[in-house]
Amino acid sequence: MMDYESMMSRRVKSLQPSGIRKFFDILDTMQGAISLGIGEPDFVTPWHIREAGVYSLEQGYTKYTSNAGLSRLRAAVSGYLDRRFGIAYKPSEIFITVGGSEAIDLCVRAMLDPGDEVVIPVPSFVCYGPLVTMAGGVPVYVETKAENEFRLTADELQKAITPRTKLLVLPYPNNPTGAIMERADLEAVARVLRGTDVMILSDEIYAELTYGQKHVSPCNIPELAERTLLVNGFSKAFAMTGWRLGYVCGPEPIMKQMLKIHQYGIMSAPTTSQYAAIEAMNNGDGDIEMMRDSYDKRRKLMLKGLRDLGLTCFEPRGAFYMFPQIGGFGLTSEEFCTRFLQEEKVAIIPGTAFGPGGEGFTRICYASSVENIETAISRLGAFLERLRS
Repeated sequence: MMDYESMMSRRVKSLQPSGIRKFFDILDTMQGAISLGIGEPDFVTPWHIREAGVYSLEQGYTKYTSNAGLSRLRAAVSGYLDRRFGIAYKPSEIFITVGGSEAIDLCVRAMLDPGDEVVIPVPSFVCYGPLVTMAGGVPVYVETKAENEFRLTADELQKAITPRTKLLVLPYPNNPTGAIMERADLEAVARVLRGTDVMILSDEIYAELTYGQKHVSPCNIPELAERTLLVNGFSKAFAMTGWRLGYVCGPEPIMKQMLKIHQYGIMSAPTTSQYAAIEAMNNGDGDIEMMRDSYDKRRKLMLKGLRDLGLTCFEPRGAFYMFPQIGGFGLTSEEFCTRFLQEEKVAIIPGTAFGPGGEGFTRICYASSVENIETAISRLGAFLERLRS
């Protein structure tokens, strides 16, 4: 009989499953439940973008593209980044990936040798640490603080850097907190990194979803631009999660190494999705504005609802998540979310799913209908009343 346990990679076996999935497994068994857990727009991909994908199929564009992606799409991404954010990349410094997640994986694997360290501010998206571990690197977590609006401070970064530091992840606008980094914050990061060879992986998938201010990328800071690998995609800004398409931008020497990994592991991103994405890049600005305005209204509704219930919650300035404190009820974050789902049929995610520093918090996604948000707040009020009694 085969001993599968002894045969499998110890590195992979050491990883914990995503702390998010458990709640969706329970949710699948419930009738009348509301999910405020999954980070996905509730909008359907705008019709003109879908139509471009359909048209590409009708024209028989069903073969592989070049490994780096359609030249028209890379040119469109270049124009979009310049138009929307004032970031200049040549098409040769851009290639198309299967979602932003593949782009993050490629950045990590192309940069790390065994034992290299990666500084990761937390709470943050669940994939960074595991991907670093699977690449043989060492995640170094920096716990950001609510009192600093969950920004990475220069002092925190300075303390985390060692001679083994190869990469800094900047996950802003942030999932799960909704935090952002402003220009002054990034200039402080630049001063810390001055004289080092530390590269930056800037995950900017929520760059279009900021409220009250424009997103600032490390690429907008002259001192950081040459050391930044910019990751973005189409899932959040254009409601294209199922199309599985992203992109990565950076210096050509690094792009060439990443492209080798992409060639062997993927070949090329989905052709139909790439044709749809050309339309999104060239003609989707109005869709972005409409969806962002809608999220902003829901953001204000959710924030008021949480604060009216007596919960302390940092006001998110990006993405579409709330990260309220729930540590005063005698329950761990996981216990709180599990009981809330079982008793009130509303799925939210424990803060501990997003790394060290998440205990005592929960993530709530407000990319849902106003009706669902209002119902969820009402159910949360009933749940908190029982906990307080």
